[in-house]
Amino acid sequence: MQDRNFDDLAARFQRNVYGTLKGQLRLRVLQRDFAEIIPGLLEGRTPWRILDAGAGQAQFSLQLAQAGHQVVLADISTKMLQIAAQQLQVCSAQVQQNVQVINAAIQSLPGELADKRLPTQHDLVICHAVLEWLGEPGQLYKQLKPLCKPGAYLSLIFYNINGLAFKNLLRGNFNKFDIDTFKAFRGSLTPTHPQDPEHVQQCLESEGFEVLCRSGIRVFYDYILDPEIRNSAPDALTEKELQYSRRAPFWQMARYIHFLARFNT
Repeated sequence: MQDRNFDDLAARFQRNVYGTLKGQLRLRVLQRDFAEIIPGLLEGRTPWRILDAGAGQAQFSLQLAQAGHQVVLADISTKMLQIAAQQLQVCSAQVQQNVQVINAAIQSLPGELADKRLPTQHDLVICHAVLEWLGEPGQLYKQLKPLCKPGAYLSLIFYNINGLAFKNLLRGNFNKFDIDTFKAFRGSLTPTHPQDPEHVQQCLESEGFEVLCRSGIRVFYDYILDPEIRNSAPDALTEKELQYSRRAPFWQMARYIHFLARFNT
């Protein structure tokens, strides 16, 4: 099975995810997690080399470039990178100098980076909403290791199979959905390989990554089925999302999960 390329869905993602409260909630959780686990990173106190593997439209990693870090944006989708480049164009000349853009799959990144005479190992590797779209998701952990310096951090966001199951049960899709035999619909924004958080943590640990932080993204937002209620008080909703995002069992049921880990070997 091939990795999913989002050339055909780039505009849809920009409209339905990144430009909505969904995208804002993701950024708020990331900002909170990084501020607590890696103090000073968001302010750029010490410049880091950062790789965003599967960067998409690069909302979060461009913030890191604006803070003074050297950032490589890599993605298999040319249209996603075009949207990221449009956002980069409105940044200062200094920020633009901090960013390199590579049109490449994660599997080929070590060679692509070397060919462009860029460092192959980084202080931080970002891999957000990629794992669940890969043809062979179980290989990702090994593919990320050579991109990390010893002691580097990994920010991994993935689509949670538990949240997908709960949403379908709430909707009454009793005959259409089964967590044990799930298959994605062609053309859908539902990922092809939703992940079990416990399994992801086990895979990370087996490859030498220590999970420092586990946070749910949209722990209850998606389960408010009335859109009027869901969007009636965004500030209050965001506050509660952050409050419950690390509390069991809420984080295990979130739509997405964020693991912030350190590479120790």
